[in-house]
Amino acid sequence: MSNLPILQYEDKIIETVEKNAVVVIIGETGSGKSTQLSQILLRRGYANSAAIAVTQPRRVAAVSVARRVSQELGVRLGEEVGYAIRFEDRTSEKTKIKYLTDGVLLRESLSNTKLSHYSVIILDEAHERSLNTDILLGLMKRLIKLRESNFKVLITSATLDGEKVSKFFYDCPVLNVPGKLYPVEILYSKERPVSYIESSLKTAIDIHVREPEGDILIFMTGQDDIEKLVSKLEEKVRSLEEGSCMDAVVYPLHGSLPPDMQVRVFSPPPPNCRRFIVATNIAETSLTVDGVVYVIDSGYVKQRQYNPSTGMYSLDVVQISKVQANQRVGRAGRTRPGKCYRLYPTAVYRDDFLDATIPEIQRTSLAGSVLYLKSLDLIDMDILKFDFLDPPSVESLEDALKQLYLIDAIDENGIITSIGRTMAELPLEPSLSRTLIEANENGSLSQALTVVSMLSAETTLLPGRSKPAEKKRKHDVSNLPNGSGFGDHIQLLQIFECWDHNHYDVEWCKENGLQVRGMMFVKDVRKQLCQIMQKMSKGSLDVRARGRKGSSQQEYRNLRKALTVGYANQVAERMFHHNGYRTLSFKPQLVQVHPSSVLSTDEEGMFPDYVVYHELISTTKAFMRNICKIEMPWVNPIKRKLEKLNIRKLSGGSVCSADKSEEKLTGLPENDPKTIVIPENIDSKIQAAKERFLARKGKK
Repeated sequence: MSNLPILQYEDKIIETVEKNAVVVIIGETGSGKSTQLSQILLRRGYANSAAIAVTQPRRVAAVSVARRVSQELGVRLGEEVGYAIRFEDRTSEKTKIKYLTDGVLLRESLSNTKLSHYSVIILDEAHERSLNTDILLGLMKRLIKLRESNFKVLITSATLDGEKVSKFFYDCPVLNVPGKLYPVEILYSKERPVSYIESSLKTAIDIHVREPEGDILIFMTGQDDIEKLVSKLEEKVRSLEEGSCMDAVVYPLHGSLPPDMQVRVFSPPPPNCRRFIVATNIAETSLTVDGVVYVIDSGYVKQRQYNPSTGMYSLDVVQISKVQANQRVGRAGRTRPGKCYRLYPTAVYRDDFLDATIPEIQRTSLAGSVLYLKSLDLIDMDILKFDFLDPPSVESLEDALKQLYLIDAIDENGIITSIGRTMAELPLEPSLSRTLIEANENGSLSQALTVVSMLSAETTLLPGRSKPAEKKRKHDVSNLPNGSGFGDHIQLLQIFECWDHNHYDVEWCKENGLQVRGMMFVKDVRKQLCQIMQKMSKGSLDVRARGRKGSSQQEYRNLRKALTVGYANQVAERMFHHNGYRTLSFKPQLVQVHPSSVLSTDEEGMFPDYVVYHELISTTKAFMRNICKIEMPWVNPIKRKLEKLNIRKLSGGSVCSADKSEEKLTGLPENDPKTIVIPENIDSKIQAAKERFLARKGKK
């Protein structure tokens, strides 16, 4: 720790912080900024009157860095040093340094708009440009005007455009702290491999057999790829001739891993043993794994993108940026000279990679963020003119306003409602928050809590829903509930109630092919949501899972009505002559039921007339995922709201529609062959098709 470069700049940092409200610190890889900056401020008395907050874009980083700092200070985690992430808070009244996700800090500001319980707020890893970090940058700009002069904001990063951020914060000073890096040799492939998984496997084994000791960090795109490569590596290592090379252990590293599996990556390996660490881009900057000497860079990352004109998400494997590629190189030079094997040619890096990653705020749905901003009641707040470092498109903001209006979070003039304020207090996306509130009114809160918790799981819970064929469970899983014909939300409810009936037995999950860790997470989330709802209602609510009894048909119906209100923006109407659906809230868009759905058809093979969906995804086609049958009378109020929707009134200002075409997000193009666009006179054609169908039916 004493050799970390940032400690040599302690006096300069403190001098600059004392003179300025905002300071940008560019700390290169290995500088020690994430662990040491908070301790420097602690030593200099900045936590005497209030705590020091350090935000992280990722929960894994918030937990691991807090654990590291508590060890260095010799204190128990959760006391002087603690962390807070969604659904978990390990802090106390003693806490002086608090690591937390940027989303948690945003939520804290709802009850304390000036964040007066913090003397310093450090926005760490700001270069990742997460949605919440970008919103925090805008809020900090307002907050430094409202708080006293002793309030400090530090923005830290390894690769951030310091001058751009400095200009945003009224030309605040930028400090550059060099890192502690050894030289890294970069080796390029002659061409792009057919399979980056197979190429990574071969490269990793070649390193293991031929190169000296040192751990190998392999960058994959996501959990599925990681699991495939981990399995292949373990098999290959076992097949190597005994004594031909050192022993090896293989560890996955991604955001969905439980804390105990994350922690083991940071423990040194056994003697004469090499570690293979297969990770997502979480290991680029958020986490530092000591001992890595070799890096294998696939050149890809999995990125979730949202198209506001279609309401559709796509999860795409895309090329990384030059910034990301250089961060990956830096992972190999922490303890001694290293090597980075880039599985792509020099020309691809030079000509094809973007200079920097597209900020999340320009490729995601903004409904939750806009609801948060509305709930702050800031003076002269205009959502369309909020001060963002990189503004999202007008279309994205309008899409968010429309979503919030349809679920009653804002009124027709764009003013937040009492329902919207309650929604903002819940750590959920707006559709799920609204569902809980409506369920509390109609007597299906227990059921809604279960479904919302199941949908909040961050991994696939059910067998066969997204796993490739070779990964499906070998045993029969037909004894799982089927949703009683109503669809996926009801099936999720029934599964949890069965598990409750079986006393939350882990073996029951395994026997039925359910993801054990995910189900345990759901159980914990449900418990915490129950506590939040009880607190908000200031009374006793019936929130117990139904267990042996199970939910009644009336409770199923009430839940489906609550889902209709919560998902008012996500209603689809079946084409009468076709089992495809069109979305109601977006431009006429034909979508299909996802193959994984348990939604039933009638005796004529037809799906229900109306459904709500949890999300639209674009893969080979446009699909609705997690679907529930609803009834026409519940849809009519939504249709009426759509008819009188006025986006100018919702925004509180005028919008020049002529500029919109130039400001659209990159996403699914409107003429994409995967998506059938229905012509504007579709209603008359549907009506004509209905009449022909009824005429034929009458003749039978």
